[in-house]
Amino acid sequence: MSNSDGGKLFLVGLGPGDPALLTPGAADALARCDAVVGFRGYLESIAPLIQGKDLVSMELGQELERAQRAVDLAYAGKSVAVVSSGDAGVYGMAGPVFRILTDRGWDGAAPPVITLPGVSALQAAAALLGSPLMQDFCAISLSDLLTPWAAIRRRLEAAALGDFVVALYNPRSRRRDWQLLEARRILSEQRSGETPVGLVREAWRPDQKVTITNLQELESRCSEVDMFTTVIIGNSTTYVHGGRIVTPRGYEEKGRG
Repeated sequence: MSNSDGGKLFLVGLGPGDPALLTPGAADALARCDAVVGFRGYLESIAPLIQGKDLVSMELGQELERAQRAVDLAYAGKSVAVVSSGDAGVYGMAGPVFRILTDRGWDGAAPPVITLPGVSALQAAAALLGSPLMQDFCAISLSDLLTPWAAIRRRLEAAALGDFVVALYNPRSRRRDWQLLEARRILSEQRSGETPVGLVREAWRPDQKVTITNLQELESRCSEVDMFTTVIIGNSTTYVHGGRIVTPRGYEEKGRG
Protein backbone atom coordinates (compact mmCIF):
# COMPACT_ATOMS: atom_id res chain seq x y z
CA MET A 1 0.00 0.00 0.00
CA SER A 2 1.51 3.33 -0.99
CA ASN A 3 1.19 6.42 1.16
CA SER A 4 1.32 9.33 -1.20
CA ASP A 5 0.42 11.94 1.43
CA GLY A 6 3.38 11.17 3.68
CA GLY A 7 4.24 8.74 6.42
CA LYS A 8 2.21 7.94 9.52
CA LEU A 9 2.90 6.20 12.79
CA PHE A 10 0.26 4.03 14.42
CA LEU A 11 1.02 3.00 18.01
CA VAL A 12 -1.08 -0.13 18.35
CA GLY A 13 -2.02 -1.93 21.55
CA LEU A 14 -2.77 -5.58 20.76
CA GLY A 15 -4.46 -6.36 24.08
CA PRO A 16 -3.65 -9.50 26.08
CA GLY A 17 -3.48 -11.87 23.11
CA ASP A 18 -7.01 -13.11 22.50
CA PRO A 19 -8.08 -11.92 19.01
CA ALA A 20 -11.52 -11.16 20.43
CA LEU A 21 -9.94 -8.48 22.65
CA LEU A 22 -8.16 -6.67 19.80
CA THR A 23 -10.04 -3.41 19.30
CA PRO A 24 -11.60 -2.63 15.90
CA GLY A 25 -9.47 0.51 15.73
CA ALA A 26 -6.28 -1.48 16.22
CA ALA A 27 -7.33 -4.03 13.59
CA ASP A 28 -8.10 -1.20 11.15
CA ALA A 29 -4.68 0.38 11.71
CA LEU A 30 -2.98 -2.94 11.02
CA ALA A 31 -4.98 -3.27 7.80
CA ARG A 32 -4.07 0.26 6.65
CA CYS A 33 -0.34 0.24 7.32
CA ASP A 34 2.54 -0.54 4.96
CA ALA A 35 4.88 -1.91 7.62
CA VAL A 36 4.59 -3.45 11.07
CA VAL A 37 7.37 -3.13 13.64
CA GLY A 38 7.42 -5.21 16.80
CA PHE A 39 8.77 -7.95 19.00
CA ARG A 40 8.94 -11.23 17.11
CA GLY A 41 6.45 -12.97 19.40
CA TYR A 42 3.86 -10.22 18.96
CA LEU A 43 4.15 -10.33 15.18
CA GLU A 44 3.69 -14.09 15.23
CA SER A 45 0.53 -13.72 17.31
CA ILE A 46 -1.12 -11.48 14.68
CA ALA A 47 0.31 -13.19 11.58
CA PRO A 48 -3.09 -13.61 9.83
CA LEU A 49 -3.73 -9.86 10.12
CA ILE A 50 -0.42 -8.67 8.67
CA GLN A 51 0.15 -10.91 5.69
CA GLY A 52 1.76 -9.01 2.83
CA LYS A 53 3.09 -6.23 5.06
CA ASP A 54 6.74 -5.29 5.43
CA LEU A 55 7.67 -6.76 8.81
CA VAL A 56 10.43 -5.54 11.09
CA SER A 57 10.90 -8.15 13.80
CA MET A 58 13.19 -7.62 16.79
CA GLU A 59 13.74 -9.21 20.18
CA LEU A 60 12.88 -8.03 23.68
CA GLY A 61 15.35 -5.43 24.88
CA GLN A 62 15.52 -3.75 21.46
CA GLU A 63 12.75 -1.25 22.11
CA LEU A 64 14.76 1.84 21.12
CA GLU A 65 15.99 0.08 17.99
CA ARG A 66 12.40 -0.78 17.05
CA ALA A 67 11.33 2.79 17.64
CA GLN A 68 14.21 4.15 15.56
CA ARG A 69 13.37 1.87 12.63
CA ALA A 70 9.68 2.78 12.78
CA VAL A 71 10.42 6.51 12.83
CA ASP A 72 12.85 6.14 9.93
CA LEU A 73 10.19 4.36 7.87
CA ALA A 74 7.58 7.00 8.70
CA TYR A 75 9.90 9.83 7.68
CA ALA A 76 10.51 7.91 4.46
CA GLY A 77 6.79 8.11 3.69
CA LYS A 78 5.60 4.75 4.99
CA SER A 79 2.52 4.12 7.10
CA VAL A 80 3.90 2.16 10.06
CA ALA A 81 2.24 0.26 12.88
CA VAL A 82 4.36 -0.19 16.00
CA VAL A 83 2.78 -2.95 18.06
CA SER A 84 2.81 -3.60 21.80
CA SER A 85 1.05 -6.18 23.90
CA GLY A 86 -1.65 -4.72 26.13
CA ASP A 87 -1.75 -0.95 25.69
CA ALA A 88 1.07 0.84 23.85
CA GLY A 89 0.98 3.63 26.43
CA VAL A 90 1.31 1.36 29.50
CA TYR A 91 4.90 0.09 29.66
CA GLY A 92 4.68 -0.20 25.88
CA MET A 93 6.23 1.23 22.73
CA ALA A 94 4.67 4.69 22.92
CA GLY A 95 7.47 5.88 25.20
CA PRO A 96 10.41 4.78 23.01
CA VAL A 97 8.73 6.13 19.86
CA PHE A 98 8.10 9.57 21.36
CA ARG A 99 11.65 9.55 22.76
CA ILE A 100 13.07 9.00 19.27
CA LEU A 101 10.73 11.60 17.79
CA THR A 102 11.92 14.09 20.40
CA ASP A 103 15.55 13.37 19.56
CA ARG A 104 14.74 13.87 15.87
CA GLY A 105 13.19 17.31 16.46
CA TRP A 106 9.67 16.17 15.53
CA ASP A 107 7.32 19.13 14.98
CA GLY A 108 4.26 17.38 16.42
CA ALA A 109 2.57 17.12 13.03
CA ALA A 110 4.67 15.32 10.44
CA PRO A 111 4.60 12.41 10.55
CA PRO A 112 1.26 12.24 12.34
CA VAL A 113 1.15 9.83 15.29
CA ILE A 114 -2.08 7.98 16.05
CA THR A 115 -2.28 5.93 19.23
CA LEU A 116 -4.77 3.06 19.36
CA PRO A 117 -5.33 1.99 22.97
CA GLY A 118 -5.56 -1.67 23.89
CA VAL A 119 -6.72 -3.78 26.82
CA SER A 120 -3.87 -3.52 29.31
CA ALA A 121 -2.51 -6.40 31.37
CA LEU A 122 -4.01 -5.07 34.58
CA GLN A 123 -7.45 -4.75 32.94
CA ALA A 124 -7.23 -8.25 31.50
CA ALA A 125 -6.14 -9.69 34.86
CA ALA A 126 -8.77 -7.76 36.81
CA ALA A 127 -11.56 -9.04 34.56
CA LEU A 128 -10.55 -12.62 35.33
CA LEU A 129 -10.21 -12.03 39.06
CA GLY A 130 -13.52 -10.28 39.70
CA SER A 131 -13.60 -6.60 40.63
CA PRO A 132 -10.31 -5.77 42.37
CA LEU A 133 -9.86 -2.27 40.91
CA MET A 134 -13.00 -0.54 42.18
CA GLN A 135 -11.11 1.97 44.32
CA ASP A 136 -7.95 3.94 43.65
CA PHE A 137 -5.18 1.72 42.36
CA CYS A 138 -1.69 2.02 40.93
CA ALA A 139 0.57 0.05 38.63
CA ILE A 140 4.19 -0.51 39.62
CA SER A 141 6.80 -2.35 37.56
CA LEU A 142 9.25 -4.33 39.66
CA SER A 143 11.87 -4.35 36.92
CA ASP A 144 14.90 -2.34 37.95
CA LEU A 145 16.54 -2.56 34.52
CA LEU A 146 15.43 0.99 33.65
CA THR A 147 14.30 2.32 37.04
CA PRO A 148 16.53 2.28 40.16
CA TRP A 149 15.26 -0.03 42.88
CA ALA A 150 15.36 2.87 45.36
CA ALA A 151 12.67 4.65 43.29
CA ILE A 152 10.59 1.47 43.03
CA ARG A 153 10.84 0.97 46.79
CA ARG A 154 9.59 4.53 47.45
CA ARG A 155 6.62 3.93 45.17
CA LEU A 156 5.75 0.68 46.94
CA GLU A 157 5.99 2.40 50.32
CA ALA A 158 3.73 5.23 49.13
CA ALA A 159 1.20 2.76 47.71
CA ALA A 160 1.19 0.86 51.00
CA LEU A 161 0.66 4.02 53.05
CA GLY A 162 -2.04 5.26 50.65
CA ASP A 163 -3.96 1.95 50.82
CA PHE A 164 -3.92 1.65 47.04
CA VAL A 165 -4.80 -1.59 45.29
CA VAL A 166 -1.51 -2.44 43.56
CA ALA A 167 -0.97 -4.08 40.18
CA LEU A 168 2.57 -5.36 39.80
CA TYR A 169 4.07 -5.62 36.34
CA ASN A 170 7.31 -7.51 35.56
CA PRO A 171 7.12 -9.14 38.98
CA ARG A 172 9.76 -11.84 38.67
CA SER A 173 12.24 -13.33 36.23
CA ARG A 174 15.10 -15.82 36.40
CA ARG A 175 17.58 -13.04 37.07
CA ARG A 176 15.28 -10.91 39.22
CA ASP A 177 13.99 -13.36 41.80
CA TRP A 178 13.92 -11.22 44.97
CA GLN A 179 11.95 -8.08 44.07
CA LEU A 180 8.50 -9.64 44.49
CA LEU A 181 9.38 -10.89 47.97
CA GLU A 182 10.62 -7.42 48.89
CA ALA A 183 7.45 -5.81 47.50
CA ARG A 184 5.41 -8.24 49.60
CA ARG A 185 7.41 -7.30 52.70
CA ILE A 186 6.90 -3.57 52.13
CA LEU A 187 3.15 -3.90 51.55
CA SER A 188 2.82 -6.24 54.56
CA GLU A 189 4.01 -3.44 56.83
CA GLN A 190 0.74 -1.62 56.18
CA ARG A 191 -1.83 -4.33 55.44
CA SER A 192 -3.01 -7.66 56.76
CA GLY A 193 -1.58 -10.99 55.69
CA GLU A 194 -5.15 -11.94 54.74
CA THR A 195 -5.21 -9.26 52.03
CA PRO A 196 -6.32 -10.97 48.81
CA VAL A 197 -3.78 -11.37 46.03
CA GLY A 198 -4.49 -12.44 42.46
CA LEU A 199 -1.87 -14.07 40.23
CA VAL A 200 -2.86 -14.12 36.57
CA ARG A 201 -0.48 -15.79 34.13
CA GLU A 202 -0.97 -15.62 30.35
CA ALA A 203 -4.30 -13.81 30.68
CA TRP A 204 -6.77 -14.66 27.90
CA ARG A 205 -4.30 -16.99 26.21
CA PRO A 206 -4.41 -20.79 25.88
CA ASP A 207 -2.09 -21.33 28.88
CA GLN A 208 -4.02 -18.97 31.15
CA LYS A 209 -3.79 -19.65 34.89
CA VAL A 210 -5.65 -17.69 37.57
CA THR A 211 -4.71 -18.11 41.23
CA ILE A 212 -6.24 -16.38 44.23
CA THR A 213 -4.13 -16.32 47.36
CA ASN A 214 -3.27 -13.74 50.03
CA LEU A 215 -0.37 -11.57 51.05
CA GLN A 216 0.87 -14.01 53.67
CA GLU A 217 0.82 -17.02 51.34
CA LEU A 218 2.40 -15.08 48.49
CA GLU A 219 5.82 -15.71 50.03
CA SER A 220 5.53 -19.44 49.36
CA ARG A 221 3.99 -18.98 45.91
CA CYS A 222 6.54 -16.62 44.41
CA SER A 223 8.05 -19.44 42.36
CA GLU A 224 4.77 -19.60 40.40
CA VAL A 225 5.24 -16.01 39.21
CA ASP A 226 7.17 -14.99 36.10
CA MET A 227 7.28 -12.22 33.49
CA PHE A 228 4.00 -13.45 31.99
CA THR A 229 2.20 -12.94 35.31
CA THR A 230 0.33 -9.88 36.55
CA VAL A 231 0.00 -9.65 40.32
CA ILE A 232 -2.89 -7.68 41.83
CA ILE A 233 -2.79 -7.01 45.57
CA GLY A 234 -5.92 -5.72 47.27
CA ASN A 235 -6.29 -2.92 49.80
CA SER A 236 -7.68 -2.95 53.34
CA THR A 237 -11.29 -3.40 52.15
CA THR A 238 -10.70 -6.08 49.51
CA TYR A 239 -12.17 -9.53 50.13
CA VAL A 240 -12.82 -12.83 48.36
CA HIS A 241 -16.35 -14.05 47.65
CA GLY A 242 -17.53 -16.83 45.36
CA GLY A 243 -14.03 -17.41 44.08
CA ARG A 244 -13.60 -13.79 43.03
CA ILE A 245 -11.59 -10.89 44.44
CA VAL A 246 -13.85 -7.97 45.31
CA THR A 247 -12.88 -4.43 46.23
CA PRO A 248 -16.10 -2.61 47.16
CA ARG A 249 -16.76 0.66 45.40
CA GLY A 250 -16.38 2.57 48.64
CA TYR A 251 -15.01 1.97 52.12
CA GLU A 252 -18.43 0.98 53.44
CA GLU A 253 -18.25 -2.75 52.86
CA LYS A 254 -21.68 -4.13 52.02
CA GLY A 255 -22.99 -7.44 50.81
CA ARG A 256 -20.36 -9.73 52.32
CA GLY A 257 -21.36 -13.23 53.13
